[in-house]
Amino acid sequence: MLIQPIDYFLVAWFAVAAVSTLYVGFDQYRNNPEPVVMKWGFILVTLYMGPLGLLLYVLADKEPRPGGHEDFTRPLWKQGAGSTIHCVAGDATGIILAAAITAALGLPMWIDLIVEYLAGFAFGLFIFQSLFMKSMMGGTYWENVRKSFLPEFISMNFMMAGMAPVMSFLMMGRDMRAMEPTELLFWGVMSLGVIAGFALAYPANVWLVARGLKHGLMTQRPPTAETRGREQPAERQHAQMQLQQADATGQGHHSQGHDMASHKGKGGGHQMETDATLPQIAALSMVSLLALAIGMIAPANWLNLTLSARDVGGVIMPHGMIMDRDTPADTMRDMAATDPRLVTASYDLAAKGDRELPFRMENGAKVFELRPSVIRWQILPDVAVDAYAYNGQIPGPRIHIRQGDRIRINVTNDLPEETTVHWHGLILPNQMDGPAEITQAPIKPGQSYSYDFTATQHGTYFYHPHAKSDRTQALGLYGALIIDPANPADEVPADYDYVIELQEWLVREGLTYPSMPMEGGMPNFFTINGRAYPSTETIHMTVGETLKVRFIGTNNGFIHPMHIHGGPFEVVARDGETVPASARFLADTINVGPGQRYDVMWKARHPGKWLIHCHIPHHTTNNNVEEKGGGGLMVIIDVS
Repeated sequence: MLIQPIDYFLVAWFAVAAVSTLYVGFDQYRNNPEPVVMKWGFILVTLYMGPLGLLLYVLADKEPRPGGHEDFTRPLWKQGAGSTIHCVAGDATGIILAAAITAALGLPMWIDLIVEYLAGFAFGLFIFQSLFMKSMMGGTYWENVRKSFLPEFISMNFMMAGMAPVMSFLMMGRDMRAMEPTELLFWGVMSLGVIAGFALAYPANVWLVARGLKHGLMTQRPPTAETRGREQPAERQHAQMQLQQADATGQGHHSQGHDMASHKGKGGGHQMETDATLPQIAALSMVSLLALAIGMIAPANWLNLTLSARDVGGVIMPHGMIMDRDTPADTMRDMAATDPRLVTASYDLAAKGDRELPFRMENGAKVFELRPSVIRWQILPDVAVDAYAYNGQIPGPRIHIRQGDRIRINVTNDLPEETTVHWHGLILPNQMDGPAEITQAPIKPGQSYSYDFTATQHGTYFYHPHAKSDRTQALGLYGALIIDPANPADEVPADYDYVIELQEWLVREGLTYPSMPMEGGMPNFFTINGRAYPSTETIHMTVGETLKVRFIGTNNGFIHPMHIHGGPFEVVARDGETVPASARFLADTINVGPGQRYDVMWKARHPGKWLIHCHIPHHTTNNNVEEKGGGGLMVIIDVS
């Protein structure tokens, strides 16, 4: 599923990479006169580097015209490119295979990097250099291992020095899907890492070729009648390689016969001569080790490399979130975006939240069913959120009961994470209160739990999760709990009764994150009863009628000074408790904090359109934009 802009780019990138690889493979085996090991080197590198691999092949290796491969590949920069291609093909293959395996095993990132280095070095040295080149270079397998060790060590160090920080910073960056081999982004990071490794290893490979420590590009042509039987294939190929390298390094006056004499060992083996001095080789080796240490260790100063793909689970972090070496996996998962692939249902603007929840009677108890799940909920015509919701609605369904009712609420968890339900403000048995790990074990995905108690109070209450509530409540898990008094005379009467449940949302690039008052978590959309103005409801009244507004602070971490135009209102209840008539007071703005409830009475004094809104201007915008006079936390009272 394509859920981020980078995903579309990667689809295009790998499509081009596939076409490029097919072309290189076809052209290598049909037209290009070089050994099989180099053919596969270019094929693999093009697979990893996409069109950049194709560009290298065309510019440095593809025979421009019949018989011209030797002259075309003779320049030193091309020989260095061929050497790097051979290095990268082997090393990157080992690194990528190791990365996929260690991620699947759930190993931490720091172990992952070490295993990748060892696997890349082993695959490059023992397979691509010593085994695949044995038939060309002659000598025994272990002779080739011994003679290839040092140049492979230097080249691999630079290769990994380029790849390691790219993998570390991108895999442990904002989009943790990069750690999952089943995700396209993982392979995108691998591709970028190979490109970085190639760029860092190339200068060293040019020097190694120039000094006769590594081979570069080679030409292999079918034997002719004139040459058949004069040389063994390995000797002929080796001589041609050395001739090209000699010309590339300014020693082109050597004859092919001289090359054969000076480079053929006792067993016809790999006896390349070099003019590199021991101090030069030692210095380059030390620099390669320093580069490797920086590339492998430095990222740990900024990233928590103790985490594994299994710890973070492919989550995506919000922009601006501070992530450092001390950030635990739990923090990352709590602040991560809802995974759109987990959405089970979608609802447009015709759907309503806060619908009264039906019940059935069982042995004198009112039995309700709550089922939290992941849904897509429209808050504006062009904005939807991937939310956690009770019974497919935001706010969750209203539980409307009477004081003295015995109720049972069966909660079945269809979320991808654990949950509980807390009955905010109610007096009830401790084991029914809902805090996870304190009064009950959390309800795990797929499990159910029943809450059973008698309502002894009346007034405005609400319910919400008390397991990972900073995440799950911020994503939409809350609902009103309205309890009518056993004695109707205890109710403060009004012509209309309207519940307002407040929430903040963070939506970026099509993903929904839990909004929180911290870096990276600040909201950009705000809703009343699951809608942002101008998609909020309109309350219709006539002059002289009264409206009871029940403000519920279902919001997760922000205070909203709620204001009503058209005259003051009277505060008649706070946190579910009715305020005595003598203590009631008039106001036109009241701060509704998280968890707070206020019942206020407002009278329609004059006709017109009067606003209920938050008095923080940013909270009456949609992504900082006003639409039709506002946005976010606004409701119109239309008085006729």
